[in-house]
Amino acid sequence: MIIFIVIILLAGFALYALWENVSALRIRREELGGNIRAVHITDLHKRRFGRDNCRICRAAESEKPDIIIISGDIVSRTETDMTVFSRTLHELCMIAPVYMIFGNHEQSLPPEMQRKFIEAVDGTDAVLLRNGRVHISLKGREIELFGLEESYATYKNNGGYRHLERITVPDMEKYLGRRPEGEVMLIAHNPLFAEVYAEWGADTVFSGHVHGGAVRLFGKGMFSPERKLFPQYSKGVYTLGKTKLLVSAGLGKLRLFDAPEIVVYSL
Repeated sequence: MIIFIVIILLAGFALYALWENVSALRIRREELGGNIRAVHITDLHKRRFGRDNCRICRAAESEKPDIIIISGDIVSRTETDMTVFSRTLHELCMIAPVYMIFGNHEQSLPPEMQRKFIEAVDGTDAVLLRNGRVHISLKGREIELFGLEESYATYKNNGGYRHLERITVPDMEKYLGRRPEGEVMLIAHNPLFAEVYAEWGADTVFSGHVHGGAVRLFGKGMFSPERKLFPQYSKGVYTLGKTKLLVSAGLGKLRLFDAPEIVVYSL
């Protein structure tokens, strides 16, 4: 009898894990008291949600966003064909203005594939911010939106995860300049430097990278891509002084108790 119960439990666990890694797609909504509706997409990697990611596009469209933010790793470094990415991005641009950055996977694409990635972006209305800045006007608000692309050595250094570089406020000023007056939003793939983003002066930060911790137990992420346990910022809304750090668990990579998600914010 006990063996039978164990088999049933294991079968249920296996079916859940299969569902979560094959077909699950969650929309998480965060009401933060503002009048801007932002859809946040990140870390798709090689995962597909319907033909040309039609499920993602339909979900985004249903939320009627004012802006769509893509915070990196929309493809994987092993990508060999940008066709699906290009079609997905084109569809998203039909829904709302799209602003995006490189994640560590886009940074580490082979040169030819990185060129094709950039060409695909240039073939749409999406704005790729590579340590760049754009002024946007939304719902009566004037916003400076920045996109950070830090050194790849903050993700992987000499082929490994030891002795990774850190980001400092002087680094932020080197990449992006000093914080301007007014409202500032930042797209930064890696949330693990949240304190630095806050000290630099970002009001709102969109991040991903940690995949929700890959496995979540009791609401806590277990692993970071840097092979460390219990990353401090894995999923959710975090407040650091006047800064709101918005971390999505993203869509791709293997995961458990950590459903793929699109996040919708009222900012």
